[in-house]
Order: sequence, then C-alpha cells, then structure tokens
Amino acid sequence: MNIEKLQKAEVRYQELEVLLADPQVLADNNKYQSLAKEMAETAIIVNTYRDYKRSVKEKEELEHLLKEKHDKDFEDLAKIELTELFQRKQNLEATLDALLNPKKEEKDRNLIFEIRAGTGGAEAALFAGVLYRMYTKYAMQKGWKVDVMSSHETEAGGFKEVVFGVSGKGAWKRLKWESGAHRVQRVPSTEASGRIHTSAATVVVLSEPEEIDLVIDPKDIKIDVFRASGPGGQSVNTADSAIRLTHLPTGTVVVCQDERSQLKNKLKAMRVLRARILDHLEKVSQAKEAKERKAQVGSGDRSEKIRTYNYPDRRVTDHRIGFVTHQLERVLDGDLDELTDALIEAERTPEQES
Repeated sequence: MNIEKLQKAEVRYQELEVLLADPQVLADNNKYQSLAKEMAETAIIVNTYRDYKRSVKEKEELEHLLKEKHDKDFEDLAKIELTELFQRKQNLEATLDALLNPKKEEKDRNLIFEIRAGTGGAEAALFAGVLYRMYTKYAMQKGWKVDVMSSHETEAGGFKEVVFGVSGKGAWKRLKWESGAHRVQRVPSTEASGRIHTSAATVVVLSEPEEIDLVIDPKDIKIDVFRASGPGGQSVNTADSAIRLTHLPTGTVVVCQDERSQLKNKLKAMRVLRARILDHLEKVSQAKEAKERKAQVGSGDRSEKIRTYNYPDRRVTDHRIGFVTHQLERVLDGDLDELTDALIEAERTPEQES
C-alpha cells in the first residue's frame, strides 16, 4: 500500500476544500464543476484512508492496553475486538489498494486475423474459406469493419491463407480467443464412398498495435517489390505492386499483393508486420515468466486444437471450456454470440489452481 500516495491525496483533498470555498472559483462554473468532480473522486480515497488510520490507532491503543494487568473477562473481550480491528485493517488495506490501482476496462483494439489451411489438402483450404466467411458474416452482424489485407485463394474456392483486419466496438473482447487449430469433420464433395474426412485450419488472432505501443526503426525493415500473381501462378498485375516486408531483428516476413497500388499494399503489409512483431515480443516476455497462470479457456497455444465442427452431427465443440452446441449451420452462418458469450464467461471465472 502506497502511504505516500494516500498522504498526497489527503493534502489535495484539503486544498480542494479551500478552493471550492473561494468566491472566484464559485463565480467560474466550469472550474467549479471540474474541482467538485475531482473532490468527489478524491473523497472516496481520503475517507477510506482516514478509516484505515483510525483502525490502526485503535488497534495500537488496544494492544498497549492489553500489556497491562486486567481481569480475564476484559482480556477476552479485548482480544475479540483486537481480532475484529485486525480484520478491518486488512479489508481497508485491500480497498485502498483497489482504489489506488483500479483495474482498467479492456479497451477496444483492432484485430488482424490470419487463417491458414492445415492438414487435409484441398478440403482444408475449403474449410479455411468457410471459417473466413463465418468470421466476416459475424463482423457484418456486429457492424464491424473487415479489411482484407492478403489472400491466397485456391482454384476450388478455398484459401491456402487469408489475412484480414477486423475493427469495431467489442471486436477484440469477442474474438480474441479464436487463435488455435480448428478441426472439421465432414464428407468432402469429391468423396464418392461417403466417408467422413477430418481436416484442419489454423487461426491466428493478433492485436493491431497503435503507434505508441510499438516503435519500429525503418532501418530494420527490408522492402522487396515484385509482380503479384493469382491462383496457379498466373500474373494478375502488369506492374510491380506486390510488397514483401522483412523485419531484420526478428526475421518476421509479410507479403501483401491484393491491391493494385504499391503504396496500399505497403500500408497493409506494415499493419500486419507491426501486429506480428508485437505478438512475437509478447510471447518472448511471457516465456520469461516462470509462474504464468493458465485460464480456463486455455493457454492460447496456436498449435492446440480448440474447436471441432462436426457436420454429420451438426455439432460444434469448443474443447477448452467443454462447450457444445448442435447449431452448426447457425454458427457457420456467423451466429457466434453463444460461443463468444461462453468464452467471455469462462474468462471471468478462471479455473482454480489445485
């Protein structure tokens, strides 16, 4: 507990009492309202601090009194009161810590999604496309903005890889847990015998950093320009508009070729590069923490199987929290609230360590 900070708050409170009685302040409504708001906020801390000081003083006086000789009944009552004062002191300390260090609400952050086809060949690429459409439909329902940054589409209509941004109020809160391996069980259209195949796609969700979050030295970035190509390798652009950015210190590479403008591709590639570098730095930092607690929704390891979409049973299972729904069609059509609500609730009530 920061006693010095509490003492400063008490001094400031006394200053505000004087200022709010000043005729010049009373005559300036804007200034008066501002100071009155500050005083109301400070009063909560100061009043709690004064209660804390009283409990400390009463505890010390009672402890001093108990050093003297008294009858047993008095001593028994005094000890009970001492226990209550000790508990009150602890409660007030916890309250003051919370007041001095309030938990900030998680602010809205823009996301960058990276979906890649995993095991399963062409079927996995088709499933990657299904996931892309699921997330974009959900974003449309929520009124969020979707911005495709890079894509590698297959001839069958799937994606080997697609990278896109999502921004809007509540997007980070609802989609930050989507990183991981997503598995699908279904009968491919090319399967004549009707045998169920299992394939997978990997989803990576990155927080797009703001300028103040991450500063990158331009000297650390290597820029390559080349001609964009489409599915099968055919040229889709007669100009060298595709961009490859390489962050030399971390070896992070980003390619963007969807736009016909070299500048637009560079700007999009830079957004993805910044997000990947921040993610890399955060993972390095987390690896150094020996006692990182694991929440109920899992560690966020992207190699971890997090969800299965079973077509024959119309079932979606989130393996991290044991959530099951038989509304497969609705989920794939972008109705993800049931899933995201369950994940948010699991985050609020992490599994207790044994």
